[in-house]
Amino acid sequence: MGSPLDIILIVVAALVGLGLGIMLVFIVPALKAKSASKKAEKIIRDAEIKAEHTVKSAQIDAKQVAYEMKLETEKELKERKAEYLVLDNKLSQREANIDRRDAQLITKENVLEEKTETLNRRLKEAERKEEVLQQKIDSIIQELEKVAQLSINEAREEIFQRVESKLSKEISAFIKNKEDEAKETAQEKARELIGLAINKYAQEVTTERTVSAVSLPSDEMKGRIIGREGRNIRSLEQLLGVDLIIDDTPEVITVSCFDPIRREIAKLTLERLIKDGRIQPGRIEEVVEKVKVEVDESIRKAGEDAAFKLGLPRINKELLTYVGRLKYRTSYGQNAYDHAMEVAYLAGIMAVELGLDQNLAKRAGLLHDIGKSMDFEIDGSHVEIGVRLAKKYGEPEVVINSIESHHGDVEPKFVISHLVAAADTLSAARPGARSETVENYIKRIEKLESLCKSYDGVYQSYAMQSGREVRVMVIPDKIDDLAAYKLARDIREKIENELTYPGQIKVSVIREYRAVETAK
Repeated sequence: MGSPLDIILIVVAALVGLGLGIMLVFIVPALKAKSASKKAEKIIRDAEIKAEHTVKSAQIDAKQVAYEMKLETEKELKERKAEYLVLDNKLSQREANIDRRDAQLITKENVLEEKTETLNRRLKEAERKEEVLQQKIDSIIQELEKVAQLSINEAREEIFQRVESKLSKEISAFIKNKEDEAKETAQEKARELIGLAINKYAQEVTTERTVSAVSLPSDEMKGRIIGREGRNIRSLEQLLGVDLIIDDTPEVITVSCFDPIRREIAKLTLERLIKDGRIQPGRIEEVVEKVKVEVDESIRKAGEDAAFKLGLPRINKELLTYVGRLKYRTSYGQNAYDHAMEVAYLAGIMAVELGLDQNLAKRAGLLHDIGKSMDFEIDGSHVEIGVRLAKKYGEPEVVINSIESHHGDVEPKFVISHLVAAADTLSAARPGARSETVENYIKRIEKLESLCKSYDGVYQSYAMQSGREVRVMVIPDKIDDLAAYKLARDIREKIENELTYPGQIKVSVIREYRAVETAK
């Protein structure tokens, strides 16, 4: 243990430490609180000073804004006052003008009233004079009826009959003179234009007939085509959709089908089978499929070639396929594809000479007979089918009208429609372009002659130049010169409406009067 002094020192140190601890616990926080309170008071005073400055600054700004608004308002009021003064002056001027016009209108009304009174007096005077004149006219008519022994209605009918008879001849003469004048100028111009077009068109166009016969190397091949119990020929007819006629004609098989494309496929299939020598159902089916693909490709290429040769852009590819189908279609022995190309070239050349759109004219010429590519598959004339196809593929109105008007079914609306019709006639009427069977030719000639004989005053008619001209003999006592001209026009219209014919038909009405006496 330590000494008592050490113990006392320890106790005293402990008490001193305890007192210092207590002092630190209570006095230091008190000092800190006092310091914080002073800082807070200083912050509050600073905030109050800033707020006071802010308020004063806001008051000064508000006064400045109010002053500026006052100046702006005063300026606007001055401008409004100036505008009101201008409007007031205008209103005053308008009132003065209205007053002046009102005075003028009153003056005019007075003048009109005076004129109206004058006109009324004159009307009454005219009515009185008209009554007097009517009385005199009635008395004159009564006297004329007594002298002529005719009533008014009878006299009117007599006058009408004489005027009608006289005017009928004058009208016919007038029409003849005008048409002669028009023909002199129009024919000269048309002849020049058509001659130029034909001269410029140098592409060779050939005609071809539909081939319906396939040559055989020998008659023995007929038996091989027929096959055992006819299985080969049945397979061919079923796959090709045609009728194969095998008769006594040596070394020939006839293909019969209304569809020219199927007929062409059948012809090519038979030729390949004959060349190959292997004729049996399996091989037949294989060759038929290959030929169909080749023909479809040929059709597509023909349509694209047509557009390329004519320089026609943006034609629907499906529509070009229908153009290619024309390659296997003929009309009166003329190939429809070549005919369409020829019409397109001629229409384009004439369009250039007239200053029209050449490509549009070529397009209309190429598609004018597009309906013939489908007329053996669906109902309707080739014109109706062609119009439906053109509308389906969005062709221009000019092309549609050219299709529907090139045979006169509707009136042409565009100059290009007339050019297409003219080019169609040129292509069909050129020598050697078309041909027909003897039976159809005889029927057409007989119908043409009988149509001309159906008119009163005609005693004979003759078809000349293979039906391209008809000469009509009339009875001179019934048909005079002007009536003969009218008869020719009537026959022409009836031929155009009732007959189907290639090219043009010239109508010549012949009137001859002979006086014959015999000296004895």
